[in-house]
Amino acid sequence: MPDRFEGLVEQFLNAGVSLAEAVQMVERGMIAGALGRNGGNQCAAARDLKMHRNTLQRKMVEFDMTTARPRSRRKPMGRAGNPRKKRSGTA
Repeated sequence: MPDRFEGLVEQFLNAGVSLAEAVQMVERGMIAGALGRNGGNQCAAARDLKMHRNTLQRKMVEFDMTTARPRSRRKPMGRAGNPRKKRSGTA
């Protein structure tokens, strides 16, 4: 493994890739690989990458790797369902 990594470093240097670009490429590739291995399960992918799920999600947004189906937002409890009828002032 160290031999292959050294070869990758050499390729980055020969191609004129900056350190910041190389870090982004490696991070993006590892995140995509972990998500692929775990069927898109972010919790399992974060566990494989040994990082917190929130950090994984932040990096996914940073790299524009959002999921295909966004979460639906819930309505506030006061507006959910039928509106309440006003009470009359008499008992």
